[in-house]
Amino acid sequence: MNTAGSPQSTTMNAAHAAAIGGAGVGAAAAADPLFDTYAERAHGLKASEIRALFAVASMPEVVSLAGGMPFISGLPLDQIADSLQRLIREQGATFLQYGNGQGLPRLREQIVDVVALEGIETRPENVVITTGSQQALDLVTELTINPGDVILTESPSYVGALGVFRSYQADVRHVEMDADGMVPAALEAALADAQAAGDVVKFAYIVPNYHNPGGVTLSLSRRREIVDICRRYRVLIVEDNPYGLLGFDGEPLPAMQPLNPAGVVYLGSFSKTFAPGFRVGWVIAPDGFRDKLVLASESAILCPSNASQMAISTYLETCDWRAQIASYRDLYRQRRDAVISALEEYLPEAEWNVPGGGFYVWVKLPPGVDSRDMLPRAVESQVAYVPGTAFYYDDRGTDHLRLSYCYPTPERIREGVRRLAGVVRREMSA
Repeated sequence: MNTAGSPQSTTMNAAHAAAIGGAGVGAAAAADPLFDTYAERAHGLKASEIRALFAVASMPEVVSLAGGMPFISGLPLDQIADSLQRLIREQGATFLQYGNGQGLPRLREQIVDVVALEGIETRPENVVITTGSQQALDLVTELTINPGDVILTESPSYVGALGVFRSYQADVRHVEMDADGMVPAALEAALADAQAAGDVVKFAYIVPNYHNPGGVTLSLSRRREIVDICRRYRVLIVEDNPYGLLGFDGEPLPAMQPLNPAGVVYLGSFSKTFAPGFRVGWVIAPDGFRDKLVLASESAILCPSNASQMAISTYLETCDWRAQIASYRDLYRQRRDAVISALEEYLPEAEWNVPGGGFYVWVKLPPGVDSRDMLPRAVESQVAYVPGTAFYYDDRGTDHLRLSYCYPTPERIREGVRRLAGVVRREMSA
């Protein structure tokens, strides 16, 4: 369908323009009288290619394979509503009040039980509640990074993390990743090169399970190798693990944190296993680092939301959250199967991984097809995805795109891939 020139097309193209660039420095200075007031780091901020797509992806006629939004309708919403009503009636004065800077003690106790499923043995005292794991990323980066310090990440890496790292003026360097996750030899080479150049590497940022966007999982043997390498080079590991309980086969894989509790900071979240709207995440960190995290968090937000924490805690106490996670695993497995079968049928010219859990498929496009350049034409064909360029600190990724299968129904997923395949074929023949 050619919708060029329509109001809908104008909205879509505006969203795409915001996603992939924006005005130059001269134009920005002319448009903003406070331009010279900003700190130098503020000029490095840019729009997220995913966030800029939200206005488009929410249109009912568009099949969105873009955002990693969990399927909230799969929750026992009536039971949750009843529990929250009782909570407000019985504990409303606490529910609506300021809270503890480190987080609700009862919820921290419950998080200890949650992470035990991944082999982590810790104490509530070592858990710091944050406003989603995004704030956790920000706090860890704030506490460790001076401008120009090096952060090593997988290639590709989570777009939200890259935005945080950019805001603190870090030097982000991508490390090769394959079907088994980050390649230890490539990590060691990057560390050796940095050491030889006199560069300061502060941490390695790793998403070990059902990677966003790559969909791959770091093998158990590589987890041990990477922890040993970072221990030898005295480099912190930031283990970001929002998808660890959402594997499709078998028990959850053991986390990296138990391999070196003094050298791994672990980030977790309820956004994928329960509900992102509450914005509750957490950090497990060694004692000294934990204390700094609490001070930094108090400086930024005073305290995490009591209401959100109590709502999560009540959910964990009154609902069978383990059964809910199992239900989600089945649901997302069906959606994963739908996107893979649709790719096989409609777009065999491409290449992709088959994720063992999580939300994402990482697709390599046929030669000559540029995912970022193609996006406005895909949106005009009423399908949305995230260009691969969103997941790199440089200009790489034009030959890849990320498909998220967590939110649409299997039928919508198949239709979205069918529409996408039509756009790709037109690009190939142009």
